[in-house]
Amino acid sequence: MKLIPLKRLICCVAILLSILPLISFTNNSNVAPYRIRTIVIDAGHGGKAAGATGKYSLEKNIALSVALKLGKVIQEQLPGVKVLYTRTTDVNVDFHERIGIANRAKADLFISIHCNSMPANLSTRTSTRGVETFVAGFGRINEQDVAIRENADILLEKDYKDKYDGYDPNDPESMIVFSLMKNAFREQSIKLATCIQNEYVSSGRINRGVKEQNILVLQRAGMPAVLTEIGFISNPEEEDYLNSETGQNEIAINIVKAIQAYKKQVGDQ
Repeated sequence: MKLIPLKRLICCVAILLSILPLISFTNNSNVAPYRIRTIVIDAGHGGKAAGATGKYSLEKNIALSVALKLGKVIQEQLPGVKVLYTRTTDVNVDFHERIGIANRAKADLFISIHCNSMPANLSTRTSTRGVETFVAGFGRINEQDVAIRENADILLEKDYKDKYDGYDPNDPESMIVFSLMKNAFREQSIKLATCIQNEYVSSGRINRGVKEQNILVLQRAGMPAVLTEIGFISNPEEEDYLNSETGQNEIAINIVKAIQAYKKQVGDQ
């Protein structure tokens, strides 16, 4: 059996201790508390990519309007939290660039806003309704390694490459660290998605649950990330709700309350 040199063992322990706030949600006075400082809001689609269509509206426009309202409510209700957007106008942003914005900004949360729809040829197109929130699936989870490796100094609050001999995909110690990070992000994403769904339900929305799916915009996130489908644009009643000031404001408030509940769960008071 290979023996790990003492220096490398000490380094590995130091790394694990430094990421403990990401993995464990217990309050420990000796460990720096986990804090949500930056949230990136992604308005789905945009520009020529209209997304789903309803009887009179487009997903891209609803997503942008809700995203901007959400950012405003976050700034009002969560002082000290910085809000960034992947877009603030009717432009299409590449999927990789959307999550790239979040990774480069050292974001603590990534929330993507979308509308759902049923195909036109289905008899259930206009009757299907409800909300669901997605987290990244296991099918392409290895893509997350790139974001974690590129942001290792951010996540560990250390210069990983200089102080810990660099990232080596064949090194068991490195793999342990990244595996722990991915698991922590996955657990946190599910917690946030569950909080969002709970708040939707509290407003009388139909709960379609938290789901895992290989969604491109989530796969390379170096932080907890969710994509929330705020309603079916193909359902006439929900389309009216999604286009109304009342509906959009309620959705924004639901998500902010979910973030507040999530903050408490992960020890960010």
